[in-house]
Amino acid sequence: MARISVSRRVTKSPLDIAGPWEYKGSAIPDGSIIDLKGKDDLWAPDVHQLGDWYYLHYAVSSFGSQHSAIGVARSKSMDVGTWKDGGTVVTSDPSKPLNAIDPNLIRVNGEFYLNFGSSWQDIFQVHLSNPPVAPSVAIDPYQIGFTSDREVVEGSYLFHYGKYYYLFMSKGKCCGYDKSRPAPGKEYRILACRSSKATEGFVDKDGVDCTKGGGTVVLESHDNVYGPGGQGVYDDTKHGPVLYYHYVDTKIGYADGQKQFGLISQVGGPLCELKWTDVSIKGE
Repeated sequence: MARISVSRRVTKSPLDIAGPWEYKGSAIPDGSIIDLKGKDDLWAPDVHQLGDWYYLHYAVSSFGSQHSAIGVARSKSMDVGTWKDGGTVVTSDPSKPLNAIDPNLIRVNGEFYLNFGSSWQDIFQVHLSNPPVAPSVAIDPYQIGFTSDREVVEGSYLFHYGKYYYLFMSKGKCCGYDKSRPAPGKEYRILACRSSKATEGFVDKDGVDCTKGGGTVVLESHDNVYGPGGQGVYDDTKHGPVLYYHYVDTKIGYADGQKQFGLISQVGGPLCELKWTDVSIKGE
């Protein structure tokens, strides 16, 4: 089992998602071929196996910039030294109402969709080609998640479970807690909406549209866990659906370089509070 983490690192666990994890090296050691600031410090990797290939989508940007891009690389093994960078999939700049970072790919009935976004109108989705290396047609990405309360919503991850598609998002201040922390409750936390369709109609537990500020809190700061976010969901054969995320352990330190990797299975953790398969959502 392999995990691609931020900064292009490849770590491996031979037996279990719970670890232990061993650092193996950089997935894209020479940086992206995309000519943007940040090409040597790639963000938010998202990996999927499609046929004989693994596709790694990643973000190229710098903090606070709208000059961003999502790139793609592929490998047949995920091993260090085997990834071939294919360059740009989606771009953004100040002329567009979006920010092309935090990619997440999902396959729906043979079609590929890329979820992404952050500040500048939050979460968007675009239909991709097959293989998923470029938009399928010249259609602008469309919004699937938004908040008007001036907090950032980003890090979207779309997960199909049972009858529904669950859209997970990170909201709040993500980083730099060692220098400046936000008001309590405004730090990173994980929200979710759901829909019976992968492309529209996402609402939270109270029926609030996800494009109008909706989002049920799934995981927030508690005990020594501070600012959880940057999440994804992995359907593990042993543990079932597992929410993975990064967070600050207040007993260790608040710097970005001190963040930890967390896991919560569907049973016995905060994730079960959402009651995925039986929660009653208005407006269905």
